Amino acid sequence: MKIITDCAADLSWDEVDDLDITVAPLYIQFPEGETNSADISPDEFYDRLQKMYPNIPTTAQPAPGIFADLYRKIIDAGEEILSIHISSGLSGTIQSARLGAQQVTETAVTVFDSMTLSGAQRFQVLAAALANKAGWAKEAIMERLEGVRENTEVIYTLDTLEYLAHGGRIGRVQALASSLLNIKPIIRVDREDGKYSTVSKGRTLRKTMSMMVDHLAEMYQDDSPLWVSVMHGQMAEKADEFAEMLKERLDIAKLETLRISPVLGVHTGPGIVGATVIPMRLMAEFF
Repeated sequence: MKIITDCAADLSWDEVDDLDITVAPLYIQFPEGETNSADISPDEFYDRLQKMYPNIPTTAQPAPGIFADLYRKIIDAGEEILSIHISSGLSGTIQSARLGAQQVTETAVTVFDSMTLSGAQRFQVLAAALANKAGWAKEAIMERLEGVRENTEVIYTLDTLEYLAHGGRIGRVQALASSLLNIKPIIRVDREDGKYSTVSKGRTLRKTMSMMVDHLAEMYQDDSPLWVSVMHGQMAEKADEFAEMLKERLDIAKLETLRISPVLGVHTGPGIVGATVIPMRLMAEFF
């Protein structure tokens, strides 16, 4: 079975190559033309984004025909497909995938809504790809995939809400009020609808990072050790600081620091830091 995802999953190219994962494109629309998010590095993108501000680019999902062509080639090679994509609550990508599947042998394609994005989507893709590599049956892979989706948390804070407001994720009035009051929101992706929800707010990034640690410590107090991915746009020092705070409070088996992909950074800006957390029991057997 072939595992397909999109570049909102924040996978490394080593993971893509080692696990033979196919990554569908997501596009950034700059004034001079469209770019596949995978073709621009995080630092190149964030540097460019700040120079463009307040003229912020937009994003675009693949057309159904792109998925249809991708699926057809894999099916013609004799493989089934499991296609895992960014939350339907945040993007129309999965709808394009479903429409693409309808153009081919639809029974050979299973489209799975991650109901999340970034590191949490990555954990789902890794679990599916590793289980597939280990020879698991499709039914067992799907059961594990649902377990990963139900038990993974993604949470982050932002230096400014302006980028979310520009992308229509929140209202401009809310963004302006937060800016004037110097409020830093704590945002998570709700597993029920796959959309953003606000957990709390703080006056400084240090405070909001501390509050995120509290949230995660309470959520996983009875389910550890944990695999933790610290995520950031262009805030390496804050990410290191956040990682140290997490190590003091959580029982962590595996800790890493990753970058938010450009296609997600369009909506967050460079000033994002957060974490994705999963109980290690859901991944340990693959390592």
